[in-house]
Amino acid sequence: MKSNSVAKAFTIAAVTALALGAAPTAKAQTVCSNLTLKGTWAEKDTGFIIGLGPFAGVSLKTFDGHGNTAGSGYSSVNGAVSQGSYSGTYTVNPDCTGTYTIQISGGPTGHAFFVIDDGGNELRIIVTDQGNVTTCVARRLFPGLAI
Repeated sequence: MKSNSVAKAFTIAAVTALALGAAPTAKAQTVCSNLTLKGTWAEKDTGFIIGLGPFAGVSLKTFDGHGNTAGSGYSSVNGAVSQGSYSGTYTVNPDCTGTYTIQISGGPTGHAFFVIDDGGNELRIIVTDQGNVTTCVARRLFPGLAI
């Protein structure tokens, strides 16, 4: 009789474990906003500008959490290196994608689409202007620190 009770207990435990394992798990939904980007970011750009040649750049970019961005850095277009700055606006969608428009000092206006990655510590960016084949990666300068 004792072994029958033990067998029933193991059977109940196994069935319960299977049922709990098969139950759908609640998944936390991440919702992003302009505040998700607040802080300073280091950005690396690589690509090609049709009619001009290869492009590369590095910059520091700051997002204020309210839709404004500014930055400065160095770029090389077909080997001609220059320093510059920019400012503009950005919008983050709840699905952690977004866009920004920047006015480059003494230069053109730039447009980009981005995806927020790595728990809010990385941006994967593509420039969306015609004739520009440039991708960028921006990393939060000091993740986890309030600056």
